[in-house]
Amino acid sequence: MNYKPLGRTGMHVSTISFGAWAIGGSWGTVNDDDSMRALHAAIDAGINFIDTADVYGDGRSERLVARLKKERPSDTIWVATKAGRQLPVQTLSGYSRANLTTWVDASLARLECETLDLLQLHCPHPDVYDHAEVFGFLDDLVAAGKVRHYGVSVETVDEAMRAIR
Repeated sequence: MNYKPLGRTGMHVSTISFGAWAIGGSWGTVNDDDSMRALHAAIDAGINFIDTADVYGDGRSERLVARLKKERPSDTIWVATKAGRQLPVQTLSGYSRANLTTWVDASLARLECETLDLLQLHCPHPDVYDHAEVFGFLDDLVAAGKVRHYGVSVETVDEAMRAIR
């Protein structure tokens, strides 16, 4: 397996990651034992980076990743989770301090950890990119020790460029 630095995070992650969307079970029947076998096989193959989200199976995916980390305590496993898709409608006002804190606290509980390695806003409303206060809320979560690093999961190149700015 090859590993590369993930931006300026200090994390060296496998160039192949484990996408945990399917183990959430929202899009079909999934057996947790099969999911755990797949997660263990990924770690055995050298994968050390798992991508999940609070909405993958309404947290089921995050709970399975927590179980994996308990079963593999000596392995370095970096977890990226996402938040924001629980909003019934994507709006700038949905990305409030209260909502972000609630989402982060819920992911921390499901992942059974004190700090999220990487939190990504999950394809937020495009107006989010132009409102520094949202990123200030995320800075505050970093300062509180709840989040190590944050970023944005995007759907278009334009959104990526706006997020970079």
